[in-house]
Amino acid sequence: MTVAEFARTLPTLPLVLGVTDGMLNALTLAGGALLRDGAGSLTLMLALRVGVAALVTAAFTVFVADYAERRSALVRAAKQLNMTEPGRLAATNLGRKALRESFVAMIVAAGASLVGAGAPLAVGAILSGPAWIVVALTIALLGGFGWLLGGLLAGRRGFWAASMTVGGVVVTAIGVWLNIA
Repeated sequence: MTVAEFARTLPTLPLVLGVTDGMLNALTLAGGALLRDGAGSLTLMLALRVGVAALVTAAFTVFVADYAERRSALVRAAKQLNMTEPGRLAATNLGRKALRESFVAMIVAAGASLVGAGAPLAVGAILSGPAWIVVALTIALLGGFGWLLGGLLAGRRGFWAASMTVGGVVVTAIGVWLNIA
């Protein structure tokens, strides 16, 4: 299987959610420290901590939401088929398949969130320079991701890129205001 074929098999929602959530977590959790304290506050350990925080929340949230959606679809289908027990379909191979697919979605979202949060911060920790460059890089990556999504989804690339960029700026402002890290 080639990389392109593998990429086409990944579930889109968890992938997009993970990358976006990861970058937004980085901006929220580390934005204040970066803009307030400068480059001295940015370490590989901070990148790892923020990445793990993003991974954990994405994994839990995506698994619960995805599995709930799949199970509710099975319950609705059982009702439409006039089955006497609403959970009957969920107890079959279809229920086990829903569990496996939700687990895959969880892994994709968790990994994407770890990379989305940790990579820009790690790059900033490794390269020397002003800390605001990391914030600008992360916001630019969000915009670039929006541009990519716009093309993949046959949408307006500029609109997607601008929306993601504005979202990154807003989340950074919130992160600075919250001053978490």
